[in-house]
Amino acid sequence: MAGPVHPRLFRRARATRVFLVAGVGVGISTAILVIAQAWLLSRSVVSVFTTASMSQAWGLLPWLGLVFAGRAALSWAQNVLAVHSAAAVKSQLRVEIARARLARPKTAGASTSTIINVATKGLDALDGYFSKYLPQLGLAASVPFLVGGVILWADWVSAVIIVVTLPLIPVFMALIGWTTEKATARRFAVQTRLANHFADLVEGLPTLQAFGRAQAQRRGVEITEDANRRETMRTLYVSFLSALALELLATLSVAVVAVTIGTRVLYGMVGFETALFVLILAPEAFLPVRQVGVHFHDSADGVAAADAAFAIIDEASPGGSPQTGDTADDTAAARFSGVGYRYPGAEGDALDGFCLTLAPGEVVALSGASGAGKSTALSLLMGFIEPARGSVSVGGLAPREARGRLAWVDQDPGMVAGTVADNLRLGFPDATTPDLLAALADAGACFGPDKSVGDDGEGLSAGERRRVALARALLRIRHGGALLLVLDEPTAGLDADTEARALASVRSSGAGALIVSHRPAVLAAADRVVWLGGEPDA
Repeated sequence: MAGPVHPRLFRRARATRVFLVAGVGVGISTAILVIAQAWLLSRSVVSVFTTASMSQAWGLLPWLGLVFAGRAALSWAQNVLAVHSAAAVKSQLRVEIARARLARPKTAGASTSTIINVATKGLDALDGYFSKYLPQLGLAASVPFLVGGVILWADWVSAVIIVVTLPLIPVFMALIGWTTEKATARRFAVQTRLANHFADLVEGLPTLQAFGRAQAQRRGVEITEDANRRETMRTLYVSFLSALALELLATLSVAVVAVTIGTRVLYGMVGFETALFVLILAPEAFLPVRQVGVHFHDSADGVAAADAAFAIIDEASPGGSPQTGDTADDTAAARFSGVGYRYPGAEGDALDGFCLTLAPGEVVALSGASGAGKSTALSLLMGFIEPARGSVSVGGLAPREARGRLAWVDQDPGMVAGTVADNLRLGFPDATTPDLLAALADAGACFGPDKSVGDDGEGLSAGERRRVALARALLRIRHGGALLLVLDEPTAGLDADTEARALASVRSSGAGALIVSHRPAVLAAADRVVWLGGEPDA
């Protein structure tokens, strides 16, 4: 976090800006009440000592009660505003993370467990940033100046001491803050690694159990847990020591003011009421700045999570050459024009100068050796990645703008918990039961729309999942207005009769289709076959 306020949270989250402005207003109001409180207390105490009577003090007590009530009301209002602001910012970031994942679901970026950790527990830590750190920052930006100005008017010597000693707290706070930020970033990285490790183990547990390696992974989890525990304790260690250092520095600074003004009262150089007034106000000048350093630790976890969230969001931002499509040419269902793409860190290009024009209603099979770039071509067509060279268009539009025209069948189709009907209606929400039955029949499915589906397609075999995905795509073509089918090994795991029926359904849909496949039946049924990496020898 560069500076006292996270710059990207300030620029991207409107609620942050509103909250900062309101925080400054609350800070100014609080400073005025603090000054009034100090004046009322000093007047009350001096009146008791000078008149040996409580009469004047009793008259000031109602005003003092109003000041206390005003400070309590301001604190309540700030807490309410902090809760709403934090909720708005967290909601905005979570929506942007979800959009980033939907925009680039196939790219090698943050894992699912990392995204879950950031979007849930990670962003929840922003509550401390908004409810403690930013409000205190608003107080630190207003209270010391107003209180210092009043002290300067009352006793310039004490004001000079405060001016000299007060800047030491931000200096030490910055030094401590850098250390805390690094420690928190390390702890968040270790926590994310632990979440990823555990998620991978849970996902691969059946395989590990089948090969008798489940117990052997226990040591790895223990090592990661120990690392997380050490980093957590190190962060707490830094936090407690930094709070002690700031408290000691502020206490010594106030003590200098107290000793100086006490000596001057003793020699009659300043009046008792003025001295008491300054002594009550002096700690209030140091307190807001000191508390900023203390509450910085409450915000560190949230800031680390916000940085991780922005990294996920930035990863989905368009890169490479701008994709505007070719609105002057709407005749092609899909077009690749000299497309080149290289994955980050790879030595060679996944695609280089790839050209393909797919006419409306045409069925084109894309085949080739493993690693030739078939999946890369589909990801480019879906807009999951952006080409480094050349252009890709769907009906004259950029891929990310044309997703409403596409029906996508992945090699590992996504499923939601519920029924087959719930998964089919993801392609067309208004589909009727006859529509669902017809789509399932055309996809070669031998089960009905009422069949239960668990998390991640549990309860369906790999072939059944592909049948559901194909039926979903057919619904999208027939009723949802999609004009292009994009399929990745759609008939893998199907018998010959079911495969033939599925291919006939694809052709009868009337939409253009680009099918990645190695299966001879698919290649024979296509209008033409495009080979990546060269056509194999006969």
